Amino acid sequence: MAVLTVTAARVAAIFPQKAEIYDFIAASAITAGQAVTINTAGKVEPASAATAIHFAGIALSAAGAGQAVSVLKSGHVAGLAPAGNAGTLVYVGDTAGTVTDTAGTATITAGRVI
Repeated sequence: MAVLTVTAARVAAIFPQKAEIYDFIAASAITAGQAVTINTAGKVEPASAATAIHFAGIALSAAGAGQAVSVLKSGHVAGLAPAGNAGTLVYVGDTAGTVTDTAGTATITAGRVI
């Protein structure tokens, strides 16, 4: 399982006018480009396939606990190195916040390479 390389400074929504972007409060430190989930308190935290949770989207910015963070729920994102050819699925990894080229403990699809 290869973890996609994230260039945090380049993480951004492509075609933001067609994207679904929501603002949340971070439950813990989050880095731009991390896969995130919404916890029971309604805050976002790094997602992990090892805990078989819901994938909420990709963090578009960094945030500390208690700070606001924008999350791309649907749309195109820059800053993550492609994991294969166009059409290849990418998944939430077992390590919190990672996006990988193969499914983790639970199969949680994060998106598709375009």
